[in-house]
Amino acid sequence: MINDEIRAKEVRLVGAEGEQIGITPIREALQMAIDLNLDLVNVAPQAKPPVCRIMDYGKFRYEQQKKDKEARKNQKIVDIKEVWFRSNIEEHDYQTKLRNVVKFLKEGDKVKCSVRYRGREIAHAAIGQRILERVKVEVAELCTIERQPKLEGRSMIMILAPKA
Repeated sequence: MINDEIRAKEVRLVGAEGEQIGITPIREALQMAIDLNLDLVNVAPQAKPPVCRIMDYGKFRYEQQKKDKEARKNQKIVDIKEVWFRSNIEEHDYQTKLRNVVKFLKEGDKVKCSVRYRGREIAHAAIGQRILERVKVEVAELCTIERQPKLEGRSMIMILAPKA
């Protein structure tokens, strides 16, 4: 709340330079803000009495928006990339998919490694388990295992997260 929106009878006032002025009636505090050509802003409405500060509210909002925009620009959105393996994968195909896993981890993305079983392959789930264990060993220095290999339906899934 700013200026005339403040409904308290008296407020604890903080000056434009951050100095403590003390408890003053709302009319007097508003007049001080008007004299300095600034706004009276309620910074702690839950306090007894409420704490108000004399400041340029427009400038404050502008700087706040700039900070928020800068924070959004710098944040990294972590995607989950998925790499599918088959239980009867050949060595060259395995190496290609492993290179993709390493690339995704170096880019800072999480990787979901899956072994998909078709037909009767599900009877030999241990083969897929060995493939995921091999991936886990080969990329151990790049990542942490967020979720151990686990059979879900017709797929065995493991999730890797890049090290910070």
